[in-house]
Amino acid sequence: MPSELSTQLEQRIVELETRLAFQEQALADLSDALAASRIEAAENAEVLRRTLDAVKQSRGEFYADPSEEPPPPHY
Repeated sequence: MPSELSTQLEQRIVELETRLAFQEQALADLSDALAASRIEAAENAEVLRRTLDAVKQSRGEFYADPSEEPPPPHY
């Protein structure tokens, strides 16, 4: 018959193993979330880059180059 001390130690080991399993699962979940976040950030950076390129291109359509403008009339 196991002594009370060995029973307590066994219970403690089971408790620690259970905690470890939960922490390992939490770590895996956080790792997956971080990987997804990095992918999303990279996609957002690409969208921003494309948007800025589009704004730069359209700026030329909306704002004429001052050197190409006719001189203002003199009064």
